[in-house]
Amino acid sequence: MTDKATAAAAIRRMGVETASWAYANSGTRFKVFPQPGVPRDPYEKIDDAAVVNRLTGAAPTVALHIPWDKVDDYDRLAKHAEGQGVRIGAINANVFQDDDYKLGSVCHPDPGVRRKATDHLLECIDIMDATGSDTLKLWFADGTNYPGQDSIRARQDRLAECLRETYDRLGERQRLLLEYKLFEPSFYTTDVPDWGTSYVHCLELGPKAQVVIDTGHHAPGTNIEFIVAFLLRTGKLGGFDFNSRFYADDDLMVGAADPFQLFRIMHEIVSADALAPEAGIAFMLDQCHNIEPKIPAIIRSVLNVQEMTAKALNIDSGALADAQQSGDVLKANEIFMDAFYTDVRPWLAELREEQGLDPDPIAAYHRSGYAEKIAADRVGGQQAGWGA
Repeated sequence: MTDKATAAAAIRRMGVETASWAYANSGTRFKVFPQPGVPRDPYEKIDDAAVVNRLTGAAPTVALHIPWDKVDDYDRLAKHAEGQGVRIGAINANVFQDDDYKLGSVCHPDPGVRRKATDHLLECIDIMDATGSDTLKLWFADGTNYPGQDSIRARQDRLAECLRETYDRLGERQRLLLEYKLFEPSFYTTDVPDWGTSYVHCLELGPKAQVVIDTGHHAPGTNIEFIVAFLLRTGKLGGFDFNSRFYADDDLMVGAADPFQLFRIMHEIVSADALAPEAGIAFMLDQCHNIEPKIPAIIRSVLNVQEMTAKALNIDSGALADAQQSGDVLKANEIFMDAFYTDVRPWLAELREEQGLDPDPIAAYHRSGYAEKIAADRVGGQQAGWGA
């Protein structure tokens, strides 16, 4: 069991990265539901992210998505973030919303389309240089819908070629995270469908390429904490896109569907001593808040990560190791479950008070009047949303 002082220090140092697109309008495949006060540009997205950080003390970076967050002056955007008390986090590429990408991007059979997609990835690294970001996050919608549509093997060769050129452009302190997704939008083959495919490509690329785990992108029943443990052991876990799902890639608030799963994941992180920023694990949110108010939902997500991390820190690791070594199955499970059932919320509230924060960040947000202010101020112009 981690002593309270050490656990408190670990919680204070842990940062959860929020996503710019989570502050924008989003929806289902059938309808996007606009909300009052939604940002109209990347600067206002950063303003909202800064509010989350000020209230939680735990969200110091915000991820960008290009071209959704494209601006003329990225140095100015980075300085704006710094002035708001946050930093630019991962730069996310978009090679799935252009008409040319109907049959894929970096795996497309047409070399001209592949060139266009690769050039965009290189552009994202230029943006990393300008903003101080150290992480390029890649997800490809590439795949096929029908048997015989394209060569499965050739598509892997094309993917490897593109990734190599992108990897070689990275700076000394920059890295590439390769995400995977079981299915959708392609339903016969997906070119990066699982952690093993991502892992092999990252191995081939080198030490600056790592796997990112989106917790919603797995087949039902997948043991995600096993994947976490395996990738930690090999030094290839680069980070998470945290969300929750009930059926597929639902992108709900992390911990909403299965908080026990989040606890189990964080236990692997804690037991591998990979919680500190020096370990290089990016704890990122990738969520779409379609019917709930966006900023409170993001605050709730940050708090959910904190709570499950605190529970993981509360495991009596010495007693657990003894029970495991002696083969006492029931005792080991009892120790594990005792930590999960422990209510850490009062302790986290005390910890926030010690940091000069409100013990209840969501209540503090509602009292702040920020929601009313942005609803009044952000009238006119076009609200940001998917593809904007």
